[in-house]
Amino acid sequence: MDTEAVKMSSLSEEDLSCPVCQEVFKDPVILSCSHSFCRECLQHFWRTQRTQQCAVCRRISAHEPLSNLVLKNVCESFSKERNEKPEEICSLHNKKLKLFCLEDKQPVCLVCVTSHQHDQHTFRPIGELVQAYKDIETAMKSLKGRLKQYKNSKEEFEKTIQHATAQTKHTEIQIKLQFGKLHQFLRDEEAATISALKDEEEQNKQMMKRKLNEMNTRIFETAHTIKRTEQMLKNNDICFIKDFLVSMERFQSLFPDPHIPSGALINVSQYLGNLRYRVWKKMQDIVHYTPVILDPNTAHPHLILSDDLTSVRESEDKRQFPNNPERFDRFPCVLGSEGFRSGKHSWVVEVSYSFYWNLGVTTASNQRKGRDFYDTNVWSVEYYENPPQDSLNSTVSTCFTVTQKLECVKVELDCDEGTVSFSDPATDTHLHTFTATFTDTVFPFFWGFSYQKILPTNMQ
Repeated sequence: MDTEAVKMSSLSEEDLSCPVCQEVFKDPVILSCSHSFCRECLQHFWRTQRTQQCAVCRRISAHEPLSNLVLKNVCESFSKERNEKPEEICSLHNKKLKLFCLEDKQPVCLVCVTSHQHDQHTFRPIGELVQAYKDIETAMKSLKGRLKQYKNSKEEFEKTIQHATAQTKHTEIQIKLQFGKLHQFLRDEEAATISALKDEEEQNKQMMKRKLNEMNTRIFETAHTIKRTEQMLKNNDICFIKDFLVSMERFQSLFPDPHIPSGALINVSQYLGNLRYRVWKKMQDIVHYTPVILDPNTAHPHLILSDDLTSVRESEDKRQFPNNPERFDRFPCVLGSEGFRSGKHSWVVEVSYSFYWNLGVTTASNQRKGRDFYDTNVWSVEYYENPPQDSLNSTVSTCFTVTQKLECVKVELDCDEGTVSFSDPATDTHLHTFTATFTDTVFPFFWGFSYQKILPTNMQ
């Protein structure tokens, strides 16, 4: 047996089967990832998926598939050898076995049909049964392929459940942290308000103590004056009149009529009046409103969002996220959590720390898988610190390139007028305006190289 024959004998039909159609390769081609497919199967898969990715490992093919001549020759030899196998001969009558006895479950020749051994038996042409078996085999391969898909989907579902559980735990922690800050602010305000109340109480107490001391002095002086007056009554009339008039005049000038001083009570209305409103006004110094919040369920696995979902940066490590329909898997992009269908909306993005940035709006129905995202329904501006020749602006008509380095970019969307405008808020300089007809929900989008942050707006 020659080397080629040995190789052929070691190969099974499964080894030479296309991963898509599960049959022996026909006109096989090979991709850059080393996986092979029937040319027609691969083209049909690409048309269906609308992306040039491998049907096995899902890697994007950067080049057109090449003919796999070695595999083609092996498959042709395998098919030829399989078709040229000699027909088996009946050992009793030396005739070709063309029928199959359904009762005895064995092939028979035409002479066997007339023998007593097979009286009342049912026969079928072997070719007919083989074709039926092949049909079943094809269906089984299809079912096995579907089973493999189900198992893969099951793994994705399990990953999704685990990710949702992790999201819940992380979100719960962030909720507690945010409410903890609010609770602490309220506790601080409560303590400060009560402290001011106690301070006023202490001040009033000190004032009233001084007044009480003065009152004690007046009581003593008044009692002493009464005693002196009683002694003067014992003197003769001339001396009494003279001393009494002088004493009363002095007493009236030194001791006016007693009364409670103004402001002796606590100014209760100062502390309770519009208390919640005044605290809410103060809360605006620590509470900010951001017009656009990022949606972590759309973020590419190479992106990291801040805990408050207002900034994004790229990571060298690719994290394990479920490949849910909303998520980008090709471009490092993320969308805003809220889409717009009408009205005017604006937001400001800090880009000063980015050597490259690209931001704007896109439609909800735009493709997020594969390479087709920038083909349609994207309106954006971009900046390269060192622009390459193949920037997006060179191929995408709705991507405008900014040449100057900016601190921030303001995006203004008018869904009713159909405009998306970009400007530099630091200098109030207009950068570019796109005009379009929005028939779908429009979402803010951000390309996540370097660092971008959506700035809060003034709540006043």
